[in-house]
Amino acid sequence: MRILLVNPNTTETMTDKAAFAARAVAASGTAIIAATSRMGPVSIEGHYDGALAIPGLLSELKERAGEYDAAIIACFDDTGLDAARSFAEVPVLGLCESAVATAGFLAQRFTVVTTLERSRVLIDNLVRRYGMGGRANVRASDIPVLQLEDPASGAIGKLRAEIERALAEDGAEAIVLGCAGMTDLARELQDIYGVPVVDGVAAAVKQAEALVSLGLSTSKRGSYASPLAKPFTGAMSVFAPMRAAG
Repeated sequence: MRILLVNPNTTETMTDKAAFAARAVAASGTAIIAATSRMGPVSIEGHYDGALAIPGLLSELKERAGEYDAAIIACFDDTGLDAARSFAEVPVLGLCESAVATAGFLAQRFTVVTTLERSRVLIDNLVRRYGMGGRANVRASDIPVLQLEDPASGAIGKLRAEIERALAEDGAEAIVLGCAGMTDLARELQDIYGVPVVDGVAAAVKQAEALVSLGLSTSKRGSYASPLAKPFTGAMSVFAPMRAAG
């Protein structure tokens, strides 16, 4: 089984971190193919960054088509997830959806701890869309994403302080790490706090493996139907669908 892990931002160290976490949980017969977007923002923090990251993400999916059995978008904002599912012929998973679904198996109440307030609002909307709004809270720890790459930034202390507030104030029974840049911290934090700590990368890998093993993929009837063939103009011409939707 081959799983393509696409980082929709352009920071390769974040790709490497996510790929390491993915390979740590992947089954022995699963190959993780890691890819970094070659155009767009260095980090994704809010709607503007996310919108401009989608072309680079779709380029990676398109250029590697046929090389993977499932794909994972390695951003907790589930950047471009709907567009990717419409394009791809294989399952495509997002970190947020995978993580909150996994947390729902483990706890009645859980808290997603993410980076900045602008990301908190976006993720809160996703959690509600995924049907977990009544069971989950979302908190921001006031950490710019790239600070997670800097051990001297104090980001880990801020993250731990917000987790402690979630456990004390939210009644959280589990914690979801709301950024791909936090993926390397899950096991350590679980040991410290004694509750399940869910990392979206690991959750997405196991769910991707399950879908492929079950022979299931995204429905092409209705909302995720393949794009209609039509011309695209300007810089977007490379994304024009070349065949009629089935």
